[in-house]
Formats: sequence, structure tokens, C-alpha cells
Amino acid sequence: MNLTAPESLIFWTTIIFFVFFLLLRKFAWKPILGAVKGREESINNALASAESARREMQNLTADNERILQEARMERDNMLKEAREMKEKMVADSKKEAQIQGERMISQAKIAIEAEKNAAMAELKTQVSTLSLSIAEKLLKDELSNKEAQAKLIENMLGDVKLN
Repeated sequence: MNLTAPESLIFWTTIIFFVFFLLLRKFAWKPILGAVKGREESINNALASAESARREMQNLTADNERILQEARMERDNMLKEAREMKEKMVADSKKEAQIQGERMISQAKIAIEAEKNAAMAELKTQVSTLSLSIAEKLLKDELSNKEAQAKLIENMLGDVKLN
């Protein structure tokens, strides 16, 4: 058998291939399959983790939207309450100012009435004093003259009627 003949090369190549295949199967096949299987498991785990992370991200996004919506609603409620409070405070202030104004007006009217009464009393006092003073002067003039005195007495007696 010629070792360099093409038929013998095919024979030896086939034998070497089977020997190499048996050696690979005996020593390398299990570690290679284990590595491939480990790689497959790690890829599957990574895909599962990615899917879990995606679901968790969706949940977090939904929670964030819900929290954001609640915060907006709370902000709107707070603004509404603040507006209502402001309007109530303004209305209360107006009402209080109106009450104070009415109270001041009534006090001013009472003070004006009191001043008016005091002025009228003082005016009456002055008028009566002035009237007495004028009457006193007139009487002095009338009574200082004897003729005028007699005439005054006659006029007064004429006004008085006897029963």
C-alpha cells in the first residue's frame, strides 16, 4: 500500500478524522456543550432579566404618572382652597370695613347730635341771658322815668281783666 496514493490519503484522512472526532467527543465535547449550554442559560437569564426590568420600568412609569397626576390634583386643590380663602378674607374684610364704617357713621351722628344739643342749650342760655339783659335795661329805662312808670302800670292794669 502506497501511502502517498490518493486512495490511501482518503483512508488515512478518514481514520484521523474519526480518531480526532473520538478524542473531541471524549475530552472536549462535554466542556464545549457545557459552555454553550451555560452561554444559552446566561442569555436566557439576561433576556428574562431584561423583560423583568422592562415590566418594572413600565410599572414605575405608571406609578410616576399616577403620582404626578395626584400631585397635580393636590396642587389644583391647594390653589382652589387658596383662592377660596382669599375671596373669603376679602369678603370678610369688606364686611368688617362696612361694619366699622357704619359704626363710625353712627358714632359721628351721635356726636353731631350731642354737639347740636349742646350748641342749642348754649344758644338758649345765651339768648335767655341776652333777653334778661335787654329786659333789665328796658325796665331800668322805663322805671327810671316816673311818667313812664305810671303809663306802664296803667297798660298792665288795662290788660288784666277782673272777674
